[in-house]
Amino acid sequence: MNYSQTIDYLFSSMPSFQDIGCDAYKPGLDRITAFCRYLGNPQRNFYTIHVAGTNGKGSVSHILASILQQAGYRVGLYTSPHLKDFRERIRVDGEMIPKQKVVNFVDKHHAKMSELSLSFFEMTTAMAFDYFDQSDVEVAVIETGLGGRLDATNIITPLVSVVTNVGLEHTEYLGDTLRKIAAEKAGIIKPNCTAIIGPQPHEERVMPILMEAAERNHATLVRDGYEMEVTDRVPAVGGQIATLHTPNGVYEQVPIAKFGEHQAHNALAALAAAEAVIPVNGPLNGDLVGQALQGVKVPGRIEQIRTSPTIILDGGHNVNAAEALRKAIEESYDFTQLVGVVAMMGDKQVEEYLGVLEPILSQVVVTENSWRDRVMPAEELEKIAVQVFGRDRVIREDSLPDAIQKAVDMVDVEDETGVGYGRGVLVCGSFVTAGDARTLLKERMNADLAKPKAERVNPSVGEPEPRTGTGDPARSGVESDADADFATDANPDFNENDFGDFGFDKAAKEAAKEADAADGGPKGGQA
Repeated sequence: MNYSQTIDYLFSSMPSFQDIGCDAYKPGLDRITAFCRYLGNPQRNFYTIHVAGTNGKGSVSHILASILQQAGYRVGLYTSPHLKDFRERIRVDGEMIPKQKVVNFVDKHHAKMSELSLSFFEMTTAMAFDYFDQSDVEVAVIETGLGGRLDATNIITPLVSVVTNVGLEHTEYLGDTLRKIAAEKAGIIKPNCTAIIGPQPHEERVMPILMEAAERNHATLVRDGYEMEVTDRVPAVGGQIATLHTPNGVYEQVPIAKFGEHQAHNALAALAAAEAVIPVNGPLNGDLVGQALQGVKVPGRIEQIRTSPTIILDGGHNVNAAEALRKAIEESYDFTQLVGVVAMMGDKQVEEYLGVLEPILSQVVVTENSWRDRVMPAEELEKIAVQVFGRDRVIREDSLPDAIQKAVDMVDVEDETGVGYGRGVLVCGSFVTAGDARTLLKERMNADLAKPKAERVNPSVGEPEPRTGTGDPARSGVESDADADFATDANPDFNENDFGDFGFDKAAKEAAKEADAADGGPKGGQA
């Protein structure tokens, strides 16, 4: 099989939570334990840091990996979900796993995977462990998929366990109370590790559970607001500047290339975790920390990808994530008009999520993303949105490209100055939504996207004229890496025809089909 065929095989033969939801969830460690034993237990051949939590674990993982890499370690990073390419989940020193490595792993082990009835996530986790071992990784940052105690990643014995915040999500799997969910997250706290605990919005119910797990395992406890804290923070261009206190010392005026107070606390947790791994007395080198935090890219987390008008993508999908998003936008932007483009999964707290964002959104365009088996139908989402925003502020567009185009038209029409200042579009509700939009807006551009607003919209008419054509073939394949940096003053003006027969069936499958060519420090001790 080539890479494209391999990805098709994985999605068709293994249940994926990202794809089909609850039917893919297989709690328990027996299958992953048996498969990793068959592989030779590669997860024991490098040091590990384990990261769990309701929100923030992806950002903490990326920031932590960046700090360790800047410190000179060979670093593995395992995260989920992916936005565009399956390979985003598995990285070494920032580089995605080569396509041929994915192909080889599946070709070699597919019979055993089938025998054990592995889930998609279990297979991916084992592939990451195996690749990190082959790549002579010294330290691997491992993000949980769901929960902690019974998550497939929880066969490691980490040096550091990080629990970000704990909120009510996935209650059908993790428990229907905060205490039960906290107990599941606390399952990653292992004997004699350092336990980093992020800020807890429900501290009185959650913190006793986490502290008891740390005490039972003789773990060194480092809590946000106690043993570590953010003491000063001001917004800045492209993010913020903060002063961070950790058990090892003080980091003054650290630049953080992410928006929002929650990202300062994510950086704090990552920094404290790095201190527990890197053998130094006192704080880490300030220049090293600054370079690491300034250079972190976390796609789909309050990610601004366009200006004039501003277009922001955010993959958060629960109430806590919505609250963080709202605070970050209120703090970092001065919008007079912000149009939301929202597509959400049917198993989320949709009304509550929309309610948090209602004060900052002028209008909302409800739509659907590519994950047809899980996405809430646009018609159903519209009914909920009308209850929250009122009929006059809600528009329905069943296709995501049309929805983004509609939102851009709305802010373009109201922009009398022609520069897009104070006007923006927020695409949010799911990581799948963010990934689909990212593919549209970054990787599948056409020549019209470079046109100034005056050539796209006739202010005297108030509606953009319809365009024809198939785009500029010379732009195909631009910025194929999901983390590639991008900046433009253009804003999207497209329709579905601009992208050929894309259809959004699967972002990962589409990415895999673009090319099938193969991509071409000493080990730590037993973890």
